Amino acid sequence: MSGVRLHIAGPVAMLTLDNPARLNCLTVDMLGQLASHLEVIEARPEVRAAIVTGEGDRAFCSGADITAWGGLSPAEFARTWVRGGHRIFDRLARLSKPTIAALNGHAFGGGLELAAACDIRVIAPKATIALPEAGVGIVPGWSGSQRLARLLPEGIVKEMALFGRRIGADRLLACGFVAALAEDVHVTAQEIARTSATLSPRATEITKAMIHAGRGEDQAALIEALGSAAIAASADRQEGVAAFQAKRKPEFPGT
Repeated sequence: MSGVRLHIAGPVAMLTLDNPARLNCLTVDMLGQLASHLEVIEARPEVRAAIVTGEGDRAFCSGADITAWGGLSPAEFARTWVRGGHRIFDRLARLSKPTIAALNGHAFGGGLELAAACDIRVIAPKATIALPEAGVGIVPGWSGSQRLARLLPEGIVKEMALFGRRIGADRLLACGFVAALAEDVHVTAQEIARTSATLSPRATEITKAMIHAGRGEDQAALIEALGSAAIAASADRQEGVAAFQAKRKPEFPGT
């Protein structure tokens, strides 16, 4: 039975797409499980980094299950499948913890978009990436033409999306899309995650948000979050809360 497993060991959370018979393609249930697991990871302060990977050694994720969306009406396809998946991938991208995609095998379509939503990626030497959507009459729908286009040179995105070409691990390392080539991507990803776990979690959280805002992602939310964090540490906030609880007029010190 397909699913997404969550395993937390110390400061590292591991999310594993478990649908190897179908090359870890994403089903409706798997997307729901992924969304739920992300909320668990976000709520666990002891988790300092998260790894996303696939079961087996053939595929990280072959994309979205065509049987899940093939019979949907145009409105359902756009409103439910595409926008719903987009929200979940955006949630992964905006997770406060650093994230690593361990590409144990091929990453196609939605699987590639899932990897792109992580902060960095490590890849097995024989793994390839592709955007095969045009071959079944659709377009990338989970940020393949947006987030992915910011991470890869335009020419490479067009090679995949317009010409149906696969891109190999060596080229991806050369252009900076992946951080490392590794025979055992899980070991390498764990090493990177555990190094991240030794850093200040607040510093990495805020730095990640600042980098995202610099490229225009989640900018409005970041401005309000940083402003709220600054005011939360002020004496004015403490006085305001104390006055409200005591049912008196506040006397703000301005610090």
